[in-house]
Amino acid sequence: MLHDRVMTDERPPVELTDPRALRAYAHPVRGKLVGLLRREGPLTATRAGQLLGESSGTTSFHLRQLAKYGLVEAAPGGKGREKPWQATSLMARIPPIFAQPEAAEAAKQLRISMAQSYFESLVQWLQRTDEEPEEWQTAAEFGDRFLFVTPEEMAALTAAVSELLEPYGRRLQHPEERPADARAVAYLRFAFPLDPEGALPSA
Repeated sequence: MLHDRVMTDERPPVELTDPRALRAYAHPVRGKLVGLLRREGPLTATRAGQLLGESSGTTSFHLRQLAKYGLVEAAPGGKGREKPWQATSLMARIPPIFAQPEAAEAAKQLRISMAQSYFESLVQWLQRTDEEPEEWQTAAEFGDRFLFVTPEEMAALTAAVSELLEPYGRRLQHPEERPADARAVAYLRFAFPLDPEGALPSA
């Protein structure tokens, strides 16, 4: 559940400009930890480990590393491994592709790690689809479109989709606004120019 912009939030976003922070965040377990804390709220290292299938020692170590770069922080209450942790923000900003070379390379590796995590979740959904209620199987989306657009049009399309998602994004921070039958859903967005020398991928 990670993007250049993850979700709207009243707290200021985490600005990831330090290449060391970008490289630290690119670790797959750390990305999953931040996403888990953003979705579930404060958790101990033990509980986070149970939800991710990792040992409490592993999650405790990675939480401390994330705290070094301002992505998580200790939440009130508890001690030691029973101390809860929380995400510092529901939004992270990653340097643009044309940033300073070291930061740009670290940001690229982080985006690659994110993409791998996204598609791992997608494959898990496809594998368990038969076990899901029919209404969720019907509502889920799987598809793509090939468009011929200018950079300005693609940016405008991205902004329009973000505006449509905004009312639902609020529910991450405001659980009281969620309908009783709502579930956490990964709504992934990718839009990028294809290789001009390559053929269109077949669907």
